[in-house]
Amino acid sequence: MSRYRPPQPKSSVYITKPGYEALGIELSDLWVNRRDVVSALSAAAAEGDRSENAEYIYRKKQLREIDRRIRYLQKRLDELIVVDQPPSNQQQVFFGAWVELEDDEGQCVTYRIVGPDEFNVEKGWISMDSPVARALLRKSLDDEVIVLRPAGQIRYVITGIRYAEVD
Repeated sequence: MSRYRPPQPKSSVYITKPGYEALGIELSDLWVNRRDVVSALSAAAAEGDRSENAEYIYRKKQLREIDRRIRYLQKRLDELIVVDQPPSNQQQVFFGAWVELEDDEGQCVTYRIVGPDEFNVEKGWISMDSPVARALLRKSLDDEVIVLRPAGQIRYVITGIRYAEVD
């Protein structure tokens, strides 16, 4: 049995300006954290037998995880395209839009379409690569959208589109 897994499909390269800045801050924080982990690792290595040294093993694992995330962020930040201007046609759904939807039962929900690196379920931010966002892109006010999901399809009506954040 093989452990081969095919590579993940490439995600979209668009990101909002605050999302890009947040990734940059995360990268600089990782470098600071890495310095602390390296010093703790060197102190654990000085204690002697490394094969049974739990602190040493833990710090090595932590350092690997930090290095993996640093490599990912350095590559990803280079390929990202920052979108900081609203589209010329603000009557349609594009990247960065807040979209208000109403389903068949009258339930209302608001989503913001953002890049895959900054989605946040608690805030209602969905990735532009998600099935809901793909169904919404290029739609206009009062358009009906059908989203296919594992639990069955759901029908939404677009009741609002905006590109400015509401306080």
